[in-house]
Amino acid sequence: MKILVTGGLGFIGSHTVVELQNEGFEVLIVDDLSNTSLKVLDGIDAITGKIPVFEKLDLRDRDKVQDFFKRHNDISGVIHFAASKAVGESVENPLLYYENNVSALVYVLQELQKMTEAHFIFSSSCTVYGQAEKMPINEDASIQTAMSPYGNTKQIGEEIITDVAKVSTINAVLLRYFNPIGAHPSAEIGELPIGVPQNLVPFITQTGFGLRKELSVYGDDYPTADGTAVRDYIHVVDLAKAHVVALQRLLNKKNITKVETFNLGTGTGSSVLEVIKAFEKVSGQELPYKIVGRREGDITSAYANTDKANRVLGWKAQSSLEEAMASAWKWEQKIRS
Repeated sequence: MKILVTGGLGFIGSHTVVELQNEGFEVLIVDDLSNTSLKVLDGIDAITGKIPVFEKLDLRDRDKVQDFFKRHNDISGVIHFAASKAVGESVENPLLYYENNVSALVYVLQELQKMTEAHFIFSSSCTVYGQAEKMPINEDASIQTAMSPYGNTKQIGEEIITDVAKVSTINAVLLRYFNPIGAHPSAEIGELPIGVPQNLVPFITQTGFGLRKELSVYGDDYPTADGTAVRDYIHVVDLAKAHVVALQRLLNKKNITKVETFNLGTGTGSSVLEVIKAFEKVSGQELPYKIVGRREGDITSAYANTDKANRVLGWKAQSSLEEAMASAWKWEQKIRS
């Protein structure tokens, strides 16, 4: 079966391509290379022994999207990662995020709507919950007002998919990730932030390697055990495997409703200081950091209730925080060598 992975050379996309190829799927990747590199293809090949078909494509170009689907009219499923994802940048440039994250989704769905049968996996986010009232967060938690344009594009995306599925042959799974970290154990692929990292773990590993002077910890006055913000950090390989399981569920017609939603996390919250300690343990070195003021838009705590994904998908995160940090550190050392 031929599966299209949009944004397939990105962090989560590339790990999912590996898992798809390991399961025998034929993979097509489209990516505009705005936040990644063609070298990722070599990493995928090194792990799986196969280079997926790749096409450079900006999904905001509707004509090119239509042309792509005309040329590839035998696609069995789509996993849609292609989107901008930095919360801070979305606040500074909201129109870029609405164009990139919403228009591209619409153009892909317009092509899928023409098919007699379509299977669609959407890369969503726990940001749709905002600051949830209760921990851990389950899928029935109310959708709060988005804290950023990025979060809003994920809410809008989920609403668009739900509306389209009601009147089309599209069946979809919405996967709400918590905080993906780590790298493939082979260190052939991993997170490749361009410029200053927006996420905690690559900033930690770059600081550990000496590329950054010190890590800024945004706030130590949160109502948490050590005063720093708490998140649910999931190993990217565990996350990637969940996409394959969700896709197989649709292809095997096991879904109960046209659109299903699952949280993907570990079910455990870890504070920023706990993540730093985990890095120090696996790297054997102290990490320089300083406490600074809270960052606008940041919430206190977010970690997943994963019971539904565990029960319905038969999927469960396997890797510990320390294992994820060790893989991220191994990757950082490899790309700097």
